[in-house]
Amino acid sequence: MTSEVIIDVQPKDISIALLEDKRLVEFQKEGRTEQFSVGNIYFAKVRKLMPGLNACFVGVGYERDAFLHYLDLGNYFHSMEKYLELIGDGRRGIVPLSKVNGMPILEKEGSIQNTLTQGQEILVQIVKEPISTKGPRLSCEISFAGRFLVLVPFSDKVSVSSKIKSGSERNRLKQLILSIKPKNMGVIIRTVAEGKKVAELDQELKILIKRWEDTIARVVKYRQDAKNAQPAPKGKKQERPSVPFLCYEETSRTVALLRDLFNPSYENIYVNDQAVYDEVKDYVGLIAPERQSIVKLYQGNVPIFDNFSVTKQIKTSFGRTVTYKKGAYMYIEHTEALHVVDINSGNRSKAPEGQEVNALDVNLDAADELARQLRLRDMGGIIVVDFIDMNLAENRQKLYERMVENMKQDRARHNILPLSKFGLMQITRQRVRPASEVKVEEACPTCGGTGHIKSSLLFTDLLEDKIDMLTSQLAIKKFRLYVHPFVDAYIKQGVVSLQRKWQFKYGWGVKVLPDQRLSYLEYRFVDSITGDEIDMTSERELR
Repeated sequence: MTSEVIIDVQPKDISIALLEDKRLVEFQKEGRTEQFSVGNIYFAKVRKLMPGLNACFVGVGYERDAFLHYLDLGNYFHSMEKYLELIGDGRRGIVPLSKVNGMPILEKEGSIQNTLTQGQEILVQIVKEPISTKGPRLSCEISFAGRFLVLVPFSDKVSVSSKIKSGSERNRLKQLILSIKPKNMGVIIRTVAEGKKVAELDQELKILIKRWEDTIARVVKYRQDAKNAQPAPKGKKQERPSVPFLCYEETSRTVALLRDLFNPSYENIYVNDQAVYDEVKDYVGLIAPERQSIVKLYQGNVPIFDNFSVTKQIKTSFGRTVTYKKGAYMYIEHTEALHVVDINSGNRSKAPEGQEVNALDVNLDAADELARQLRLRDMGGIIVVDFIDMNLAENRQKLYERMVENMKQDRARHNILPLSKFGLMQITRQRVRPASEVKVEEACPTCGGTGHIKSSLLFTDLLEDKIDMLTSQLAIKKFRLYVHPFVDAYIKQGVVSLQRKWQFKYGWGVKVLPDQRLSYLEYRFVDSITGDEIDMTSERELR
C-alpha cells in the first residue's frame, strides 16, 4: 500500500488529505486563524472546585473554562507542585529536574478539594479540544511527543509500545533509553522506534528535553516579570503578566499530522504553498533526511485537490448518505451523545444463494466503508451501527472479525463489541476533537433562494464585463478565472474559442481554468502575480 499527502493551503483555511492507493482515508480542514490546541501547555489558575465531580475548572483562555478531573492530575502531581514552588518567584532561574527529589505519587482515592485550592497556579496540558458546549479537557501529566519518543517530565519510567512484539527488541530499546535519559524524565517508546539506532533516539530525546526547558524558562520569566512589575499610578490599571499564558505551543497541524502518520510507504507529499512547503520539508529532513525528496511543491494552475481527484472523493464521501458497492448505502447521523449508522442494501439485487448470503455480502462491504468513514470524519465517542440482520452465528462472527481487521489501520484508540442480539454493533473510539462535517450540498450562488435566475446564456457576457473592468479600470492584466468544469469546456470549445477571443481583446494574461468546488454559475478571479483572490461580485448579484 502506498500513501500520499496532499496539502491545500488557501488564504482562509488549510486542508490536508491522506490518500492510500489513491483513495481518500483521512481529511482535515481548519481555518488559518484557528489553532489546533491539543498538546498546548498553559500556566493557569484554578477557577472553581467541584467536589461533587471530584474535579475543577481551570481558565486557559477559552470562552468556557477547561475541565480537570482529579484522576487527570497524574501520579506525579505532587512532584510538579513542589518543582513549581522551587522555581518560586524566578530568582533561582531554571532548576534542572534531575537535581530535584521526587515526591510520593498521588493517591488514587483522593479528593480534589484536599489537593488543589481556588486560585492556585498549575501547569496544564490540553488533551481534548472543546466539543459542542464543553470546554477543553486538561491533564497535569505533561508530555512532549516526538516521532520516536514521548517525554514525560517528573516520571522516571520507561515504557515500550505494546505493538512492538519482539521481546529482544523491547529490551534493547528499554536499556538504550535508560542509559541516555536524565533522572526524573520518563520516556514512552513509540512503535516507529523499532529498529532505530541510538544516535537517532538520542537526537530526538535532546530535542524533547529542550522543549521542556524552554517551557519552564517561560514560566520562570513570567514569575520574574510578575515580581518586578511596578505598582500602577493611582487611577490606572496594574500592568503585569496575565494568567493564563501559553508556555508551549504544539507544532502546526500539518507537521503534527506528519509526525503521527509518517511512514516509509509515503511516495509523495504535495504542498501548494511555499512557506508550508519549506516547513514540511525541514521537518521531514529532520526525522528522515533520506526521504526529504518526497516533499514537492505543486505549482500547477489547476487547484491541487482537483488535480489529485480529492475534491470528487470529498463530495461523495461526506453528507448523511454514503453510497458504496453495488447500490448499497449507509445513513450516518450525528447526535450530542453518539453517532448512529444504518446500513441499507438499497437497489442491490438479491444473491442467488438467498437473503442470508446477500445480507452478509452487504454487511462486509459496509464494514470496509465504515472503517474508512470513522477515520475520514474523525468520529469519536460511541458509534452504534445497525447492520442488516443475519441469522447464522458464523456470519455475525465473520462480520465482527472483518471490522476488527479493518480498524487495525486506525491510530485512534478504539474498542469493538460483537453484534448484539438486536443486530447492533457498538464501537467506542477516542475523541479529541469534534467530528469533521463537510457540507457537500451546494447553495445556488445566483438566485439567492428564489428559484429564478437570469438566462445561463448571458453568463459569459457577465464574465466578459468583469474581465473588461479588471483590465481597463483596475489595471490588472494577469489573472486566472476559475469556473465550473462544464462552463470551462464551453468557453474553450472550438478553434477560435471564447477564451482565445478574450485573450486577443484583453491580453494574454487572461487564463480560464476549471474548479470542481464551484457550482454551475459560480466564478472567482485570482491575481496571477500576487495569488490573491479578487472580489468581483457586484451589489446586484448579491440581491
